[in-house]
Amino acid sequence: MESRWHPDEAQDFITRYGAKGVASDLALRVYTSRLLGADPRLVLHGGGNTSVKTRIADFLGDQVEVLCVKGSGWDLGNIEPAGLPAVRLEPLRRLRAREQLSDEEMVAFQRTNLLDPAAPNPSVETLFHAFLPHKFVDHTHSTAILSLTDQPNGEEICREVFGDRLAILAYVMPGFGLAKAAAEAYEANPSVQGLLLGKHGIFTFGEAARESYELMIEMVSLAEARIAKGRRPIFAAVSLPPKLARLEDVAPILRGAVAVNKGGGDYARLIVDYRTGPRILDYVNGAEVARYSQAGVATPDHTIRTKNWPLLVPPPAADDLAGFKAGVQDAVSRFAARYQAYFSAHDPHFPGKRKMLDPMPRVILVPGLGLFGLGADKASAQIAADIAENTVETISDAESIGRFEALSDRDLFEMEYWSLEQAKLGKAQERPLARQVAVITGGAGTIGGAIARRFAASGAEIVLLDRDPGVAALATTISRSALGLVCDVTDPESVARAFDQAVAAFGGIDILVSNAGAAWSGRIGQVPMDVLRTSFELNFFSHQIVAQKAVAIMEQQGTGGCLLFNVSKQAINPGADFGPYGLPKAALLFLSRQYALDHASTGIRSNVVNADRVRSGLLTPEMIAKRSAARGVSEAEYMGGNLLAREVTAEDVADAFLAQALALRTTASVTTVDGGNIAAILR
Repeated sequence: MESRWHPDEAQDFITRYGAKGVASDLALRVYTSRLLGADPRLVLHGGGNTSVKTRIADFLGDQVEVLCVKGSGWDLGNIEPAGLPAVRLEPLRRLRAREQLSDEEMVAFQRTNLLDPAAPNPSVETLFHAFLPHKFVDHTHSTAILSLTDQPNGEEICREVFGDRLAILAYVMPGFGLAKAAAEAYEANPSVQGLLLGKHGIFTFGEAARESYELMIEMVSLAEARIAKGRRPIFAAVSLPPKLARLEDVAPILRGAVAVNKGGGDYARLIVDYRTGPRILDYVNGAEVARYSQAGVATPDHTIRTKNWPLLVPPPAADDLAGFKAGVQDAVSRFAARYQAYFSAHDPHFPGKRKMLDPMPRVILVPGLGLFGLGADKASAQIAADIAENTVETISDAESIGRFEALSDRDLFEMEYWSLEQAKLGKAQERPLARQVAVITGGAGTIGGAIARRFAASGAEIVLLDRDPGVAALATTISRSALGLVCDVTDPESVARAFDQAVAAFGGIDILVSNAGAAWSGRIGQVPMDVLRTSFELNFFSHQIVAQKAVAIMEQQGTGGCLLFNVSKQAINPGADFGPYGLPKAALLFLSRQYALDHASTGIRSNVVNADRVRSGLLTPEMIAKRSAARGVSEAEYMGGNLLAREVTAEDVADAFLAQALALRTTASVTTVDGGNIAAILR
């Protein structure tokens, strides 16, 4: 590992933040924190912490000695000065004289001494930083360091590698007790340049930001050299089926198996993030994967994101998906039982009342394919997958020089259910479409875009399909994880490719909004057959193509689903010379009802929205002008020509689709969004 410190970059941070009133030592603390956070071999997703001791003016203008330490919710990779809240240092140091201090007392005391009462909570390891005398302190969960410490003889290996340069502590739960133990270890040997925590990570320190940072890089490099020096062949391969199933066929099975049935057609689903590669495949295909993968997490900080062990399933044979599905369901049942037993065994040994977290895995290992991270949304699934990939590296290196050994289940339980760790996950209430994947055709249009924005705001992961190449750029405006795919919905092969991409990205599909369409006109007795056939291809058959594909995925998941079709008032109240558009829309209405009838037994609902006079690709400005002129009214009067005299917007249509997506006990329904049109009402 090489130092990424660059004097010009360091000076740029000093200049840039100095213009905002930030002192140079804090600016350099931000710089080196980002250097650490940029390397996943050192920290991941909020892991690790850094600090600097400095002086800052308080509210009255008095210069106060403070500890600026990473705050809860901030990531070292993009931290700003605000992410290093200033805590009065002297009161923190005085805490060391106490014999005991509860976690709740510690958090409250730290908040009481914040210079800015609106700042985030300081790190749970704030006192560790405060009790050390050094100006700069860095802490990481380096994979190379963990590969050395996560061994039965980890302390012996570390003494061989680092000699007396690092003080080595056996694992202690983070908090007041660890902070005191660390201070005592340093004071017993003030010449040490850092502290090594058993099965946890490493601290380095110094009087300059560069010194502390580069000591971290040097110590990690020594660990990497030891791994390279002692490395031996690992992971003899297990026998795999001659032909493995596709990712696109496997992911919905996995996703369905880990969904929790809440009753009434409601499921707590999980979103998927897939990873593979030579090192991951060596790991998941190893003959002893059932031993080393189930031993525990590499560092206890990971357990709240991934649980203590991953789900291991059988390899998927392409010619036996039913057998694979049965094997996965059995593995999930055993995983849940194991987790419940783990909770029951350890909960009584700790004070306080805890509610067991859901017993579903957050990482799945699939021999032959790779690993899957799981989460309530794409971002949390990616975090789980990142940590799992990091764990593969740590355990692979540990096994190459010895035998990986994690902390005890009791220690991991204490960390997983530690209130201060749980606080990192946040307590925000989930949005109504959270954990669901919605595919929206015609996604680049006015109505499609409005639907996508409504669904994304309600928590859904979004996949937009459209012929327009601009759909990919549009998706980036919807949400960070939204996927925009160019797709011809009248072409079964194009649809199959798009749905495969959606499944590969998120693991499955829960909602289909079949919205694509275009308007053709002409007197029915004179319209050319090719015009009628073209309209039917887009306005009827394309809906069948995408619905069939969606239903196949939904039924493989086994968690129900929702088909939503954009029909039109033309399906009920045909307009003169508009038969080429109205006829396929009428057929589409009955198609939706057939789906409701034929697939209700698997929990799949099918509903339609019947809208009229919406500014969109169907009703263009040219068409609006022509029709209003023909009626001798203004455009506004034409668009509001309904009982309520109100124009219907794309957002109104989107709201109707959202209501249908949330109506778990409604199927074969028509929701009319037209401001009131007696001629188009249903009997």
